[in-house]
Amino acid sequence: MQSTDIVLKRTSNSDPDFKYLICHLDQYLAVINGEQNAFYAPNNVLDPLDTAVIAYFDEKPVGCGCFKKFNNSSIEIKRMFVDPAMRGKGIASKILNELENWAKEKGYSQTVLETGVKLDDANALYRKQGYKIIPNYGKYAGVETSVCMTKSLSGQ
Repeated sequence: MQSTDIVLKRTSNSDPDFKYLICHLDQYLAVINGEQNAFYAPNNVLDPLDTAVIAYFDEKPVGCGCFKKFNNSSIEIKRMFVDPAMRGKGIASKILNELENWAKEKGYSQTVLETGVKLDDANALYRKQGYKIIPNYGKYAGVETSVCMTKSLSGQ
């Protein structure tokens, strides 16, 4: 598989393929988060969004992500997921880059996100993509199992 074999689609979080992937993400996170999942699960329920991206390989949905408005200049990256069997192929980077480009097109200049300390692949991806750790924000303030990050989009 080459990265050119991946097709990205901009859509909404009501897309059936997005919902399919999110179901797998939620199952994955329930195992990773264990008892903490009761805290995280409500934070992962999203209002309708028209800013979701799905990655396809051989016309099958293999990864996704979305963003929502955080404040007037920032968006929050949410629900990033790549099928474990498809990891290590650059799919998450392609999704993240597409989300960032879309946010720039909409006039945003900054991203924020939250991920778990146990999600080594996610933490490595975000750092590789230029994200910097910041103090935990909002509901994640003081939560030791969360890592919050930010990235400026103006330097892209």
